[in-house]
Amino acid sequence: MSPESLESLSLNIKQWATEFGFAEAKITGIDHSHHQENFDKWIAEGYQGTMSYLENHGDMRFKADLLHPGTRRIISLRMHYLPQSVETVKRLKTTDKAYIARYALGRDYHKLIRKRLTQLAKRIQEEIGEHGYRAFVDSAPILERQVAEEAGMGWVGKNTLLLTPKAGSWFLLGEIFTNLPLPIDPPQVTKHCGSCSACLDLCPTNAFVAPWVLDARKCISYLTIEYDGSIPEELREKMGNRIFGCDDCQLVCPWTKYVKHTEEEDFQPRHNLDSADLTELFLWDEASFLKKTEGSPIRRTGYTNWLRNIAIALGNANTSETIIDALKQRQHHESEIVKEHVHWALKRHNQ
Repeated sequence: MSPESLESLSLNIKQWATEFGFAEAKITGIDHSHHQENFDKWIAEGYQGTMSYLENHGDMRFKADLLHPGTRRIISLRMHYLPQSVETVKRLKTTDKAYIARYALGRDYHKLIRKRLTQLAKRIQEEIGEHGYRAFVDSAPILERQVAEEAGMGWVGKNTLLLTPKAGSWFLLGEIFTNLPLPIDPPQVTKHCGSCSACLDLCPTNAFVAPWVLDARKCISYLTIEYDGSIPEELREKMGNRIFGCDDCQLVCPWTKYVKHTEEEDFQPRHNLDSADLTELFLWDEASFLKKTEGSPIRRTGYTNWLRNIAIALGNANTSETIIDALKQRQHHESEIVKEHVHWALKRHNQ
């Protein structure tokens, strides 16, 4: 294809992306090896915790053509996910209600975004014929935020999230690897965090070692989703009512005042998860958990950890007979992990 036709195709791709529900599409190259030194240092410090998969795949993480041979460009895309009707800070302050990271209230974003990425890739195919591509949504060793930054979509903030003055950070990322030599967008050079340190200072568990450096072992998202086992007691009170993920470093970021809300039906809350009582969720049996988290990212945490997380939140809630009764119903649970956290919660209520 001529440079002119590739330029035209690039503009069309960006337009088609919006038609498939994406907020923005940008294009970048495939070599991101200049990020490897910092990444390897982060791993060497053990900040990845038990997420051993981050230690795998070697150079594939930094060179897209090793992950998918033939790749010449990465199309980086973002999609808004926060419904306008969903409360954030107010829910965090309501101690008997559950707080679930807002990306996880509806359908699993992996499925939705992957479908749209595939539709976009096929639309390109309709225009130019067969082309080599592969779509990814948080499903492969890709430095998604750094890729998006280099594509000019925004900058990686001190909270390690991608930020943009167009929408803060309330969006999800996906990528299409393509063999098309599309023109590359200029990278984001300036990080517009300035002297602000709100995300670092107000993280509930002090999980940031330094600007742009997150110790996952203290991060509530890691603890409630990725980590199996007993959560350190010194962190439990700080977790508040957050039972799956955490949005605090987004909520305190000044750039989030520019949030763009989603109208995607799949991101609307299911089973009233944006306003559910902790006791209601705690008394789900495993069959109910599996049924009500079908097609949801919450399924990832597993039933035992779901109960563990809610037990902590109940321990942090204001004392009531309802909460104490719910905890007592689980104090002889078959899981030692659940029992341990239930007993801790009961002690918090002087039981």
